[in-house]
Parts: sequence; structure tokens; C-alpha cells
Amino acid sequence: MRFLVYNIAYGTGAPGGMGKNILTAHRYLRTPRKPLEGIIRFISETEADIVGLVEVDTGSFRTDYVNQAERVAASLHQYYHCGVKYGLDSFSRHVPILRRQANALLTKRRLTPYAFHYFPIGFKRLIIEVELDGVHIFLVHLALGQRSRRVQLRHLGHLIPRGKPVIIGGDFNTLTGDEELAPFLQKFSLRSANCENAPTFPSWNAEKQLDFILHSPEIKPLGFQVADVRFSDHLPLVFDFDVK
Repeated sequence: MRFLVYNIAYGTGAPGGMGKNILTAHRYLRTPRKPLEGIIRFISETEADIVGLVEVDTGSFRTDYVNQAERVAASLHQYYHCGVKYGLDSFSRHVPILRRQANALLTKRRLTPYAFHYFPIGFKRLIIEVELDGVHIFLVHLALGQRSRRVQLRHLGHLIPRGKPVIIGGDFNTLTGDEELAPFLQKFSLRSANCENAPTFPSWNAEKQLDFILHSPEIKPLGFQVADVRFSDHLPLVFDFDVK
């Protein structure tokens, strides 16, 4: 099977540098169509069985009320589970644009058991879990603060079913690098699919490893790559695997 994880930055694109980021800040209020079209084309070419999308707009005025999760899923002929990334009682759910900011998991299977969990701390709290052929797949977007991330990782550890195939993907915001995840990986017997610690951010000059795919020992890695495409400020991860 193939799992793709991509922080698509709400389809705002990748200008190519911090200076250009500032000069094109208007794209955060009106997203151009071209980046999302490129994202859809890229995902289609990968033929991924499972797609984890971080930073999806579900239909604000920024995207001219287009639900990006729905648009990507329809283009790929897949089915999706999508949720606003903030807590159920969060003030952000009542703020324009923010209340449409979400994450989504897409699969080729129409009926997949799924659940929405929430971290007890942090601005971004949603955890999406899908079970596909006995594999438990989690999609996360962790906090910017290191202390909050530690609490979130502890909470995530309690959700992991023991002795079952598990894959966790998403934007972990590990500004200090992969070493931050070492205690979490050791405690829950997880491994990173990115064995060479290839950086994923920013896409035009990747220096930091913010995005991860982690897996349990029951998962057999078959291949991994950080794809060199520039439709977002993050680079996508592609992981091929089987179940032992």
C-alpha cells in the first residue's frame, strides 16, 4: 500500500522564498487555483491508496467557498474524512477562515471505520484515525510550542493500539529536529519511515524536518521518498508499506 502525507498550506502555493512570501501575502486571503490543481495532479500520479492532507480549507471566502478536501477526493475518485483542526469548544471555530481550516484523510475505500480524537492542549487539536485492512492510521498536526507537543505526544501514545499495525503521519512542527521524537519513538516502539532524516520545509530550500511518517514494527517498509514538488511550502512524503 502507499501512504502520502502532504501539508498543502490551504492551497496558497510556494512563492520560493521569504521575501516573495511577504510580497504575495494576498494569497492567504484569495488563494490562486494553480497550486491546488498541481497538488491534485501530483497526488493522482502517485496513485496513493491513503492520502493525509494537512492544512485544508473546507470552503471559506479565501477559496471562493470551494471545499478543498471534497475537490481533491472527487478528482481522485476517493472518499474522505475531514474535520476542523481546533477543539470542539474553541473560539477559532467561530472566526471566519479559521473555522474552515481542517485536516483530511482520503482512502479508496468507501466505508472505513474512523474516529476524531482531540489533544487536551494546543491550538491545533484534531487527530483523525482511520482503520484500513487492520492498519490504524493517524493524521496529526502538532503544536508550535515544544511543551505542548510533549503533552500531545503523550496523549497520542495512549491512543495507539498495542500489538496492531499503526502508522502516524502529519506535520509534527519539530523545529528542533527529529531528536525531539526519540523518547516517543522508543516508548511506543515506533520507527520513522524517513531513515535518512531528509528535510521537508521550506519546499524551495528544505532545511527542517517538520513532517513525519511513523510506523509500528508490524509494518514492513517497502520504500520512502520526500517528493521534490513545489505546490506548498512543505514537501510531501510518500511511504510504501506492507503488513508483516
